Amino acid sequence: MNQPNILLLMCDQFRGDCLSYAGHPDVKTPYLDTLASEGAFFDHAYSSCPSCIPARVALFTGKSQEHHGRVGYEDGIDWNYDHMLAEEMSANGYQTQCIGKMHVHPARKHCGFQGLRLHDGYLGYYRNSSIPHYEHQEITDDYLRDLKNILGAKADFNASGPECNSWITHPWIYEERFHPTNWVTEESIRFLETRDRTRPFFLMSSYVRPHQPFDAPVSYFDLYKDKDLRKPAYSDWDDIEMTKKFGYRKDSIFGCNDEEQIHNTMAGYYACITHVDHQIGRLISSLMESGEYENTIILFLADHGELLFDHHLYRKVFAYEGSSHIPLLIHVGKNVCNTIPFRSDTLVELRDIMPTILDFANIPIPEGVDGFSLVPEIKGENKNDREYLHGEHSFHSGLSSHFIVTKTDKFIWYSEKNIEQYFDLKNDPREEHNLIEDESYQERISYLRNLLIQKLKDREEGYSDGISLQENCTPVNSLSFL
Repeated sequence: MNQPNILLLMCDQFRGDCLSYAGHPDVKTPYLDTLASEGAFFDHAYSSCPSCIPARVALFTGKSQEHHGRVGYEDGIDWNYDHMLAEEMSANGYQTQCIGKMHVHPARKHCGFQGLRLHDGYLGYYRNSSIPHYEHQEITDDYLRDLKNILGAKADFNASGPECNSWITHPWIYEERFHPTNWVTEESIRFLETRDRTRPFFLMSSYVRPHQPFDAPVSYFDLYKDKDLRKPAYSDWDDIEMTKKFGYRKDSIFGCNDEEQIHNTMAGYYACITHVDHQIGRLISSLMESGEYENTIILFLADHGELLFDHHLYRKVFAYEGSSHIPLLIHVGKNVCNTIPFRSDTLVELRDIMPTILDFANIPIPEGVDGFSLVPEIKGENKNDREYLHGEHSFHSGLSSHFIVTKTDKFIWYSEKNIEQYFDLKNDPREEHNLIEDESYQERISYLRNLLIQKLKDREEGYSDGISLQENCTPVNSLSFL
């Protein structure tokens, strides 16, 4: 059975538009651009529940959120699933290794990986004094242990000052080689050097950045700090009163009131992206030096995006493009199969990654997987496709939402407030005009609304009776079967 190597490159909180190849006017990503231009690039890739935990469950299980049960962010819920990606790979001849972020529970659960070198970034749940000692991040996090062994007991990855969800920025205070982004690359290269060469490998190199804190080494800040950056997407529907009220809080989801700070935050975010890109370049070079580059399939993606002050909002969980749209590229080595570089308009989601990888590896796709394989399209054969994706995220402050997104438009419903929005993405990709009351779109809006009504009609929260959307329902972060 012919089984190629698989390298899964994952970033946390990486916007779908933040690649030069995707047309971003400011951010520089030369190594990822090279992979994209030589492979398959998916312009319509999404995270259907855009925060760290539910997105990663979709990636590992191939299930949609209503079937894996994580419809919001909630720590401390055991990861018990009938199948996970690394389990399938390990059971079918692969040496499997994850390096970097997992964000699962319990924290050291391997989810089928035979080897794990963990760095989850700052997770308050696992830093709390009430957590059992063996679950505390000082025990579970391999990178933190390595950092303390080198720099002393007081060293910590939050020592530069910026908080893990804030818009505060400051360059990394230690030597660049000790940065967690560099650590993931160093550990990944070490795995490639010492792996079992009698079998193929599945390596997941999982970077925390560009998730906050924005603490790239100073040389990367220098690339952007004095640059005239493109302004965030400001819209005719923005609720600027919420920003005025909460925009002095360091991690407010309603953005920031300080224009200079907004610029510095954007510069810090882009700095983290270029830093990751350059470290990925080191990893790719190592793969080439080993002679395995052309025998390897490389996937690059993110768990979700970052609003980065679009619509006076910050962080993720919202349905808007900055939060839910993710990058996805797949580069196939020449010794695996002959492919022609292309850009795809297929509507894809994280649930499609598991069946795609298993298909490339000639491993049967388990029952219960909701995603579909992208391999036929990449090989130039028949193309799997979908008309729409249903996304959602439970959240506080009455901001829980559902959305239906297609290749050309998006319908959003805030379930607690019973507020609707509609965006013509084809003509308004930055969602600057809410057309929910525009007469010329009412037939289309009705059609998308009905898709959501049917999608939600059997949900336990009571969102739909099959005829209309029901307001005043109480959202949950995890469905009851968990």
